[in-house]
Amino acid sequence: MTDDDPRGEGPARTVRHRPFALDLTRPLGTARGEISRREGFVVTVERETGGDGAVGLGEATPLPGWTESREACETALDGLGDRGEVESPAEAPDAASTPAARHGVSLAVADAAARERGRPLAAHLADAAGVGAAPADAVPVNATVGDGSPAETAADARRAVEGGFDCLKVKVGARDVDADVERVRAVREAVGDAVALRADANGAWDRETASRALDVLAPFDLAYVEQPLPADDLDGLAALRRGDPADGGESDDGGKGDDGGDGVPIAADESVAARGIDAVLDAGAADAVVLKPMALGGPDRALAAALRARESGVDPVVTTTIDAVVARTAAVHVAAAVPDVSPCGLATASLLDDDLAPDPCPVEGGRIAVPTGPGLAGGAFDDLRR
Repeated sequence: MTDDDPRGEGPARTVRHRPFALDLTRPLGTARGEISRREGFVVTVERETGGDGAVGLGEATPLPGWTESREACETALDGLGDRGEVESPAEAPDAASTPAARHGVSLAVADAAARERGRPLAAHLADAAGVGAAPADAVPVNATVGDGSPAETAADARRAVEGGFDCLKVKVGARDVDADVERVRAVREAVGDAVALRADANGAWDRETASRALDVLAPFDLAYVEQPLPADDLDGLAALRRGDPADGGESDDGGKGDDGGDGVPIAADESVAARGIDAVLDAGAADAVVLKPMALGGPDRALAAALRARESGVDPVVTTTIDAVVARTAAVHVAAAVPDVSPCGLATASLLDDDLAPDPCPVEGGRIAVPTGPGLAGGAFDDLRR
């Protein structure tokens, strides 16, 4: 028994994959540039002999900057052909170098095992991770608002709230700080004080800019600012939490101390994928961690990171890399396995112009009901398993 394979997933399974490409309804503006298309691979695993095992389904959809490239992902999946089979997530591609490829294979193995046991994937994951509480029946989710003018951003936010969302994440960092302040101000005025707001800078700022941004954004009562600094700057993130001056000097006003305090909370996203959950927690770099199963190498690893964060008093939030429906559904199961999870970034289906299959996890009133059938979603994806 290992951390990657806590229960042993049974007999050897043959791995196959096939490519897909999906356009977004419109480009999503982020500090890292626009995302307009998602390309990846549908992954299936099935027993090599016997014919009596379930076919497991996975998805590998790389997003460079968070994961390996499409080419590296394909090479890793092709490399499994030399061996022809896997027995457990531990035999999937390497999580550090090719997390999306490992996600696809490890998800497919876990889906097959859950289906063979007649259990939803959330229950299977929770059991494997030693979670005592039963998975949630539904998961709260936030809406994502991309870059745009203040009027455009406010209009998108208003539509999301009218659709039932009470938590919004606004992309910032693609413009200067003053412009982003006007955008956040417009959103807060449009949706009122009862709606939780998060801002996501995607690592766009340096320390001085981030320190100023946190100061001028503080009046808008943000739940947190996500990844205000580049992924590798854990010391800088920790300093922002303490309220240290950008020049590295001593704070005159008591700051936040080593454990954070009264300033705008900090969430780490890219830092978790780049440096690992332990490094982020050990550095005191975050009040919350944003966990993308695709970037972390699979649903099993994402749940383990969430539980590790919770043990350290850091809030875990599960989100996607604008994945297709198979990986999104898996992320819903991961979030459901986290006790009392905060609103998660799983309401991304509407960003895609098309999908691999009908969505078994629609958003209703700012929540997603967790599928109750075996594995990912019972028979919802049977056409993809063929």
